Amino acid sequence: MSEIIKTEAVVLSKLNYGDTSSIVTLYTREQGKISVIIKGARRPSSKIGLLFDPVNHLQVILYSKATRDVQLVSNADLLNHFPHIREELDKLKYAYAVLELVKKLTPDHETNDKLFRGIIRILCLLDSSNEAPIINFLKFFLFFLTETGYQLQLKSCVSCGAEIINGTNVFYSMNKGLLCANCKNSFLDAALLKPELFELLKCLMRNEIRITANSELTSAALDFLEKYLKFHAADFGSIQSLKLF
Repeated sequence: MSEIIKTEAVVLSKLNYGDTSSIVTLYTREQGKISVIIKGARRPSSKIGLLFDPVNHLQVILYSKATRDVQLVSNADLLNHFPHIREELDKLKYAYAVLELVKKLTPDHETNDKLFRGIIRILCLLDSSNEAPIINFLKFFLFFLTETGYQLQLKSCVSCGAEIINGTNVFYSMNKGLLCANCKNSFLDAALLKPELFELLKCLMRNEIRITANSELTSAALDFLEKYLKFHAADFGSIQSLKLF
């Protein structure tokens, strides 16, 4: 028997199905990540089908059945379509990167209200903030790592426990973690984490309101976080959305 569920949702992706329908992946407040079908979504007369574009924040009514992989949508209302994101290519690129991370790395049907609120917040920031889109995305990336169990530790050496002081040489081993200069020789994969990159990552983790960093440094931070996630999450390759724009 189907259960009627009313919940907020963010549209992660949409695919054509059959002649007129669409299969949509949603991240919902009540049920986590789910797949739904919108029958007749691609008919010119369909009003509901127009709402299910990636990035949109919706209120949806579902006919949900535990034995069914794809749920049915009976109705939906648009809460926010983030118009400024769609007007700027750089904002759209990072919005799609947010959606890709969520789709690839969250399990089906696992509720996480804090993550849901974080997704809405990053989309609002990308839509309205004057902060560089990559800075907002990097903040979300670190938040997302924490919420999905891949938290990055940047406070002390994981080998000896010594606190890492800004401006000193620091190293990182993907197998072990953060290392001081005295301990780094014990780990073959330990690589230098440049002081300016280390400081930027710490500022991002503290969620500081304004962060000034050049494009080379923010690109290095993004590259580091992608490598970190790729090492710890076997199914993650890279963020393809960042290569398409």
